[in-house]
Amino acid sequence: MDQEVGFRLKLVRLRHQLSQRALAKRAGVAHATISLIESGRSSPSVSALKRILAGIPMTLAEFFSDELPPAESNIFYHAAELTEISGGEGISYRQIGSAHAGHVLQILFERYEPGADTGLIMLNHEGEEGGVILSGQLEVTVSEWTRVLGVGDAYYFNSRQPHRFRNVGSKPSSLVSSCSPPSF
Repeated sequence: MDQEVGFRLKLVRLRHQLSQRALAKRAGVAHATISLIESGRSSPSVSALKRILAGIPMTLAEFFSDELPPAESNIFYHAAELTEISGGEGISYRQIGSAHAGHVLQILFERYEPGADTGLIMLNHEGEEGGVILSGQLEVTVSEWTRVLGVGDAYYFNSRQPHRFRNVGSKPSSLVSSCSPPSF
């Protein structure tokens, strides 16, 4: 239980873009108190936790609810805040947001260098996915169908079908895609 409270406190604190010291100052507690709780080495009393949460501000009910309310930092993302997910040679997958358990949608900003290919062995997984081409050309193969898509063109399919992506153009291609449930 101590570790769960500590994990949740750290998550809430980070969502509100607060350092341990800043939260401690707002709540009127020692910095070490926040550190000990987050590391699971101390279990706060209800009154102590309530005092700490007042520095965010957040109620005990919100803190212990299944879904924590989003902070502004979990709604908007600068380009530099996108998380790079290894895509292989010449492929970049940059995830919008983070991959928390329970998320039902994954959004990626993808970039394929000329000739980049997801591989001869086609991909398949649970879910659905779709995307819109922003620049360049991208060859999309789904089962026995293949089409070269250009700027503004889109795709949407059941991800259980074997699929493959390949840049057949002479310039980099980029797109925004989504997959539900997340597959990376």
